Amino acid sequence: MNAMLLALLDNRRPDRARTVPAARASPASRTGRWADPAAVLAATALIAVRAAGLGRWIVDDAAVTFAYARSVDEGLGPVQLPGAAPVEGYSNPSWLALMTLGRRLGLFDHGSFLGVSDLVLYPKALALLCTAGTLACIAWTARAVLPGRAWAVTLLAGTALATNLSYVAWSFSGLENPLYGLSAAATAALLVRGVTRGDLTAPRTAVAAATIALLAALTRPDGAVLAGAYPLVLALFVRRRELPRSVRALALHAGVVAVPYGAFLLWRHAVFGLWVPNTAVAKAQQTPRLAQLAQTGDLLTYAGWAFALIGALCAGAVLARPGKGRRALVALLVPLLLSLLAYGVLGRDWMALYRFATPVWVLAAAVAALSAVVLWEGEGTRGRAVLAAALTGALVLAHAGQADREASFKAHPTLSMCFVAERYGQVFNTYAERLGLRHATVALPDLGGTLLTTRLRVLDLAGLTDRRIADAYASGDTSALRDHVLRAERPELLHVHEAWVDKPGLTRARLADAGYVPLYRQQNGGDFVRADAVPDPARITAVRAWAKPRLDRMVASQDHTGGCGATLTPGQAAPL
Repeated sequence: MNAMLLALLDNRRPDRARTVPAARASPASRTGRWADPAAVLAATALIAVRAAGLGRWIVDDAAVTFAYARSVDEGLGPVQLPGAAPVEGYSNPSWLALMTLGRRLGLFDHGSFLGVSDLVLYPKALALLCTAGTLACIAWTARAVLPGRAWAVTLLAGTALATNLSYVAWSFSGLENPLYGLSAAATAALLVRGVTRGDLTAPRTAVAAATIALLAALTRPDGAVLAGAYPLVLALFVRRRELPRSVRALALHAGVVAVPYGAFLLWRHAVFGLWVPNTAVAKAQQTPRLAQLAQTGDLLTYAGWAFALIGALCAGAVLARPGKGRRALVALLVPLLLSLLAYGVLGRDWMALYRFATPVWVLAAAVAALSAVVLWEGEGTRGRAVLAAALTGALVLAHAGQADREASFKAHPTLSMCFVAERYGQVFNTYAERLGLRHATVALPDLGGTLLTTRLRVLDLAGLTDRRIADAYASGDTSALRDHVLRAERPELLHVHEAWVDKPGLTRARLADAGYVPLYRQQNGGDFVRADAVPDPARITAVRAWAKPRLDRMVASQDHTGGCGATLTPGQAAPL
């Protein structure tokens, strides 16, 4: 995948020499042949070691995409489970395509390798490839400005990313973040090389930029913002005599983005009846407000003010000096600012460690590293010593400043696929079996692991895969939501806890009024069964006695970094 992407990015003019003859190659060029790949490998290894600290953790949201990949590969179409209506309960079509391809090739959702489930290995392996590709793009960017020091830029950027647990955790969470980060890095590399080589208006550059922007838009909805990077850089650097070529390049870029993306939107509307993913409806994303941009200040605090300040000072010093470095940095700042804008207008995410900030971290690390090394090249011994000390100190302070939050996340990472598979998928399968519910529906808000293991029909209380519930959240009509769940659907089994009690208003009192009785108490909610669905009350009493000791242990331990077996298949029962 990385090789294909780099080939796509390589938009050099045919009339230029592709290689430098060995006899005429500069020492810097010869060094770069091994130093740059070595830096990419070293930085990738550094990030991989940091990611290994999270064990086998895969966030449960990723497993929703895994369930859709299973359905698509089995010929059922984009549905959460066999027999369900098509609902776009995912927002990452390109990542879904990679999961489906992996399943078709037998690399995903089939078993285990060396005792580790391929549900964990495959997405993490893709994340590692995307990480290497991201660092290769940073090296490729740096070579356009500093052919002899690209390795230093790559190592510095890689170190900054490795010390940033937000980047590491979400890149290896099973979600689409690493592909999104790679798209951002590839966009930056293409723009910088186009500006420094003078072929920004070449048709191949326009097509490559559009193709990468299309990939980003299909990886995350907010990734569409990167489609604006090429036109903005073109506007900043175009000369009057190049205006006709620029117009043609811009038209070509717009066509390559708009035609396939427009076709995708038409397909989405034809299949799902919406122009946006159902997930966006369920999350009630509102029209962006200017005040939301203040959210970007949180990223500065997390990254560390010392590192952000030093990076900004280095960038400012480079921008103040005419030359190739300034042109490259301007081109690099455009996608960074667009990514910051996209992050700012998104609604706040309930998950920890800034899940949506991955492209910001990638591009900010590239800006800081490139600026620092360009500045280093122009300094003497004393200036270099000061710069090295400042950067080292800033990275140490940034890491120390994140320590408490990182320790908390490592101890209790965001809800894992394996915990949900065991706690909700397998436990509710067992409930249904012990209560004699042959064709039951379960309503609950934690979905991914449930979809991979349940034998029941699932009603998604979060609304991600349910159109009616998503519409209720979007309109703020929780009364309609409760009517839909408790009167129209009337699931035999139901689970709520914490925010999923207050948000839809599914309190214990309302559930009792609707005929539900508890099977297991958890916080302000728990597990419930509709009493009239079980003719023999003794079965309910027996299930309560079975559930309490087992679920007390399961909920207390909440192992989010361990595994849950080689495979997750429908109908699995809870461990005794």
